[in-house]
Amino acid sequence: MKKYIFIVIALFGIILTYSCSEDDLELSNPNQLSPDTFFSTESQVESAVNAAYANLQPFGLYGRLMFYMLDNMSHEQSGNGQQEGDKVTFADFSFDSSLNSIKDYWDGCYRGINKANFVIANADKINALPEGTLSAAKKAKFIGEARFLRAHYYWLLVTRYGGVPIYLGDGTDNPLGQARSSKADVINLIISDLAYASTHLLDKSIETPGRATVGAAHAFLGKVYLYEKSYDLALAEFKKLSGYALETNYYDNFMEETEHGIESIFEVEYDIALGTEQFWWSPVNGTGPNHCTMRGQDYGVLNWFNVYPSDDLVAEFESGDNRFAGCFYVVGDTYNNGENTFVESDFAENGGNIRPVAWKKYQNYYKQPSENNESGINVKIIRYSDVLLMMAECENEVGTQATAVGYINDVRERAGLADLATSLSKQQVFEAIVHERKVELCGEQVRFDDMIRWGIVATELAGTNFQEGKHELYPIPDAEISSNANISSKDQNPGY
Repeated sequence: MKKYIFIVIALFGIILTYSCSEDDLELSNPNQLSPDTFFSTESQVESAVNAAYANLQPFGLYGRLMFYMLDNMSHEQSGNGQQEGDKVTFADFSFDSSLNSIKDYWDGCYRGINKANFVIANADKINALPEGTLSAAKKAKFIGEARFLRAHYYWLLVTRYGGVPIYLGDGTDNPLGQARSSKADVINLIISDLAYASTHLLDKSIETPGRATVGAAHAFLGKVYLYEKSYDLALAEFKKLSGYALETNYYDNFMEETEHGIESIFEVEYDIALGTEQFWWSPVNGTGPNHCTMRGQDYGVLNWFNVYPSDDLVAEFESGDNRFAGCFYVVGDTYNNGENTFVESDFAENGGNIRPVAWKKYQNYYKQPSENNESGINVKIIRYSDVLLMMAECENEVGTQATAVGYINDVRERAGLADLATSLSKQQVFEAIVHERKVELCGEQVRFDDMIRWGIVATELAGTNFQEGKHELYPIPDAEISSNANISSKDQNPGY
């Protein structure tokens, strides 16, 4: 059965951006909803929170740009000749501050933050509602969802740009634009928001599928601590998760019919039945029907075949690893409910070269003969296998290698692979984690950041035009520098 999707009411009064562009809307507009009178019913509160979720969906973020950017930069995939030029810039690291994709990513995050801030800044009005109108538990969880989402958007920004302007929507923000805050300040805000969310959100067992849960908050907070090398704090958060396990079938994580399974901790919702006609017209707004992702066609072997798994990634898989069949199609595989079979000519890239494999993750070929422009398969943001491998990393860093190996083996056993010995050294365990994360989470937009935090990115991407000290971050968009009175070219990231 198809999962729950948020049908977002177009709350035009809360759709703002912090890049000061000419189409900004003001909450004081008499033709728009007013925050002074809006939060008076449960449905109004919920619709405001739903609007904050909606900004995850458009192609400025998870709908298209996210998977292209990060999969190309990590070189988990190679590009076919007809791949669009703006996508190629991420593979060859030629992007600059004028690129629309860089701006769309920035604007998409800040519009999501502004929608979350609209809820958070009106927490007093929400909490003042009578219990008969909105229960205390729902008040807390709605505000917790907004803070979880704000943390997520700031995380997307800080990992790609470093320190960024912080907007809280509480009346302290400079209308001419905020100056860049330090990375540490952004991280502290993220931690604060996630800590709040972790004590106010509902458990996955009772929450509507698709909404942020207490487990998602703990997992996300643990990830932030891990990136900050606070391993004990990260472990403490990861160990608070309960009710999660690995799917028996690895591929169940990437089909539409098996979404929100026992391994899923947080995912972005898509359902083309709810409408997609605004997909191309609102790349960052999150308004109107945007309930699809382009990944199916963009990565589809029988359709655009813009990209295919890199030889380096394919070679990383051990013999007998059943994840290979969950990640890739090869000649002889069946598709379309078993009615069709892939032949060699299906794997011909532009120019005639035959590729050995094609992407299977997040593809719809398992149930249909061709990919459409639009796909309704949810995007997994964090899975329990990811958490297990992060726990292994933490245990390895604090000196409990045997425990770390146990978590790695949990993941390997699902893959049909032999257990690693618990006597491995710290370096051997680290190397095992690097390997397992590369294959387990391939094409899930985690490897580029993994390589950065491990300090191996320059070595792994040698020969790709990656420049250490520059390409770990995106440039601040030109549009932000020109429109924000408190950011100038002197604030630009190094090398741009």
